[in-house]
Amino acid sequence: MYKLLLCWRYLLTRYLALVCIVSVMLGVATLIVVNSVMAGFSTKLRERLHGLLSDIVIEAHDFQGFANPEGKMALIQSDPFLSQRIEAMTPTLEIFGMIQFNCNGTAIARPVHIIGIDPAGRARVGGFAEHLLLHKGKPSFELSSEARERQHALHPPHRLDRIAAMLLPPPPDDKPAPAPPPSSESPPSTIIIGYAIAHFRAKLNPDTPPEEVRTLAPGDDVIITTIKGHGLNGRELSPVQWRCAVCDYFKSEMSEYDANYVFVPIEELQRLRAMPNRATSIQIRIKDYRDLHAVKERLQALLPAHWELAVHTWEDKQGPLLAAISIEKGILNVLLFMIIAVAGFGILAIFSMIVVEKTRDIGILKALGASNRGVLNIFLSYGLLLGAVGAVLGSAIGTAITIYINEIEQFLTKWTGHELFDRSVYYFNEIPTDLNPGSVLVINLGAVAIAVLFSVLPALRAALLHPVRALRYE
Repeated sequence: MYKLLLCWRYLLTRYLALVCIVSVMLGVATLIVVNSVMAGFSTKLRERLHGLLSDIVIEAHDFQGFANPEGKMALIQSDPFLSQRIEAMTPTLEIFGMIQFNCNGTAIARPVHIIGIDPAGRARVGGFAEHLLLHKGKPSFELSSEARERQHALHPPHRLDRIAAMLLPPPPDDKPAPAPPPSSESPPSTIIIGYAIAHFRAKLNPDTPPEEVRTLAPGDDVIITTIKGHGLNGRELSPVQWRCAVCDYFKSEMSEYDANYVFVPIEELQRLRAMPNRATSIQIRIKDYRDLHAVKERLQALLPAHWELAVHTWEDKQGPLLAAISIEKGILNVLLFMIIAVAGFGILAIFSMIVVEKTRDIGILKALGASNRGVLNIFLSYGLLLGAVGAVLGSAIGTAITIYINEIEQFLTKWTGHELFDRSVYYFNEIPTDLNPGSVLVINLGAVAIAVLFSVLPALRAALLHPVRALRYE
């Protein structure tokens, strides 16, 4: 009982102990906030990457692609093992190109990644329909009524067509009027463009936060330029250009994709690139994610080697990025634990000073019957108490900051006039967090363990003091 009383007394009377508690508290709070935010970003990033790439991708080694994708999918579906585990498949045709459009009289050109898809098939493998703004959940390349009106305003019927219709002879009373000649202006192809291509954030007023500015509205024209193959085996390349009308926006909340990806009908891209019935990849979605590697191995064994097709999981495609995030998280945790280690050195210094100041008191305790083990437990309990109090306070503060981090960010942005969380990087509406109780427990145990560990040396020194020499100490 006397041990607890002494620990509590030193905790209340030693103001230097407050410094140790604050150090542990700040270290624990920082670790909880950083871990929660990094876990939130990591989880969100994995979800985005998984959805955008589907579970498994069969792809060609170059942009010339492979022939007969429907036949290859039929071959895969005919395998009994794969047919029971594959939920959906769809071919895609990918190529790099250039997009051009006008914004307030200024010509803008930028490189893009052009992907030809079947919207219904791409939706079945996931990661597409839910990211569309205008056709959310029901992917389509159709123009909305507003987009059609805008197209009509941009490309009205040719004046000569109207004149020709006026010059037609009047029809007899008992016959319908002859149909006017067809318009020379052919209807455009349609395109789904990345959200960041059609929008950007700009500070229109120095006194207000940045605002989002739209550069392309549904129905606006864009010019797509890419290459097509011709000649022997299609190896001779030449540029091809065509006009498209914007029909929707793709917003995955990842700037790398939203600023570079555009989607067009696969049949249109095959025709323009002179690649009929060809594709560069097949996206596959499986029923049970636990069968991912088994399905991959079976596909590798099923596809003939002379087809020169590579089979990758989405983790294989994004392995370096996912590994980099994991390494950064681990290194950051080590660096932040050093903050708690600094508090541990403070505990070591304070305890060493207490042992020196209380040498005579320790001698009296031993003379009254306190054992070496009892004195050792006094200082270890004191270190445990400092670590526990700091960890509990840090957990409370860290949890509160994590829960209200977006409100805190908005307040600081308004107070400082500087946007702390730039939404143009990831296009997240808010800072993602993932508060894991297991991580909070590990952080608390680590903080308490460090506090106790740095108490061992002063505690041993106090426990090994000889009672007579301690009483004679001046």
